[in-house]
Amino acid sequence: MKFLDEYRDQKLAQQLVEEIHRVQTRPWVIMEVCGGQTHSIVKHGLDQMLPPGLELVHGPGCPVCVTSLEMIDKAHAIARRPDVIFCSFGDMLRVPGSNGDLFTLKAQGADVRVVYTPLDCLKLARQFPQKQVVFFAIGFETTAPANAMLVARARAEGLSNLSVLVSHVMVPPAIANILQSPHNRVQGFLGPGHVCAIMGYREYEPIASRFKVPIVITGFEPLDILQGTLMTVRQLERGEHRVENQYARILGRDGNPGARQVVFEVFEVSDRKWRGVGAIPKSGYKLRWEYRDHDAERKFEVKDVDTTEPAECISGQILKGIKKPHDCPAFGGVCTPLHPLGATMVSAEGACAAYYAYGRHLTQGAHP
Repeated sequence: MKFLDEYRDQKLAQQLVEEIHRVQTRPWVIMEVCGGQTHSIVKHGLDQMLPPGLELVHGPGCPVCVTSLEMIDKAHAIARRPDVIFCSFGDMLRVPGSNGDLFTLKAQGADVRVVYTPLDCLKLARQFPQKQVVFFAIGFETTAPANAMLVARARAEGLSNLSVLVSHVMVPPAIANILQSPHNRVQGFLGPGHVCAIMGYREYEPIASRFKVPIVITGFEPLDILQGTLMTVRQLERGEHRVENQYARILGRDGNPGARQVVFEVFEVSDRKWRGVGAIPKSGYKLRWEYRDHDAERKFEVKDVDTTEPAECISGQILKGIKKPHDCPAFGGVCTPLHPLGATMVSAEGACAAYYAYGRHLTQGAHP
C-alpha cells in the first residue's frame, strides 16, 4: 500500500469486514482512543459495517476536549492582561470556559493570536520584547516534542518574556483509568498511532497484561481501523491480551528516541486534571524546575479558580465510553458547533462534532 487511495480501497475494506463477521462469535466493546480515529469511523460509516454485537465506543483521545475547564479559565485570566500576547492553536479559541471563550476575549480587545507552530512564539517574543508572550501548550505526547523545543529555545536565547501554560496529558494513564472504573464496559482498545509514533508502545504492554485487554496500535485511514478492529476481535475471541502494532509502516516499539529525549529534558510527569474525567495521577507533564522561569502559571501566579460546567453536557461520559453523543438531550439542539456546551462539540477531533458533521442521530430540522 504505497498511496492514500489504497488505504480506502472498497474491495479491501469489504474483505476485512467479511473477515470480522466470520471471526466474531460473541458481543464485544472496543474503544478507539484517538479523536482522529473517531472522525474516520463516523465519516466513512465503519461502525455501521460491523456485525451486530460489535460496538465501537469513543475514548478521551481529543486533546482539546480533555483540557480541563480550570486550565482554560486560567488561560482566560492570563489572556486578559494588557501586557500579554496569548498564543494558541485555532481549535482552542472556541472551547468554552466558565465564562465564554478566547474568541470572546479577543473581540473584547485581548491580544489573542492563532499560531501554526509553537516556534512562531519565538518570533513574537523577539519582536515585542516589552510584551509577555504566552503559548497554551496542550495536547497528548504527540505535541509535547515541539512544545518542549519551544521552551528549550526560549531558555537558550534568554527570552525571559516567553512562557508556556502547560496542560499536557498522557494516554496510558487514561486507558488505565477507564479500565479501573466501575462503569467500564470496554474490552479492547484501538491504540493511538500518532502518540505511539513519538513514545512507542512499551508503556501499553503492562496495561494489556494487568487488565487482560488487547491493545492494537492503529492508524487513521479506513483500512487501518478495520484491520485494527479485526486484530482486536481475533485476540478477544482467543482470550489473548497483548499489544499488537497495526501501524507498523509508521512506528516501532520504541517510537522516536530523539523526540522522547527533548520531551524529558524539558518536562517531567505530574498529576493532571482531565475535563469531564477528573484528576488522574501521573497522567500529564509539567515543566522541570530548571525551566521554571518559562512557566506561565508560576509567572502570573494564577490561582485555582472556581469552575462551572453546563449541567446538560455529558461530555465526560462520552469521553469515558459510557455514552455516545446522541445520548445527550442537548445534542444537535441546544448544543451545536456554533453554540457548543462542551469541548467535544468544539474540537475538530471531538466525538460530538463528528456526529454532527456527518449527520448522525440529528433531530429533525437540525442541519450540519
